[in-house]
Amino acid sequence: MTSFQPHLIRALLEWIGDNGCTPHMAVFAGIDGVAVPSRHVRDGRIVLNVSAKATRNFHLDDATVEFDARFDGRLFHVVVPLEAVAGVYAKENGEGMSFGVEAPASPSSSGAVEREERGPGAPALKLVE
Repeated sequence: MTSFQPHLIRALLEWIGDNGCTPHMAVFAGIDGVAVPSRHVRDGRIVLNVSAKATRNFHLDDATVEFDARFDGRLFHVVVPLEAVAGVYAKENGEGMSFGVEAPASPSSSGAVEREERGPGAPALKLVE
């Protein structure tokens, strides 16, 4: 059988949105394949706002979550392998689910895939600490 994690993530994102809340994804940035802006990583982790307003070109498949989002006004292509997703939660009340992911022993420096794009109405990603 395939992993149930992508199905749970999809369901959590829909459930959080249906309840008028903002979905956030906790990610261990030191896991191989994670591409996030390293300057926003704290203690090897990053929390990403994955709402439709904060992301563009959101794609979730059986292996990764990918989307474009703004950090400090600059557009980044974020890539998160599902094994790096620690949990999905509602910003407003903390409701959600964590996954049995352990932090890497020593966080590696994760590379940021950067693609600049300018324009009005572009989505913004807010760092939640």
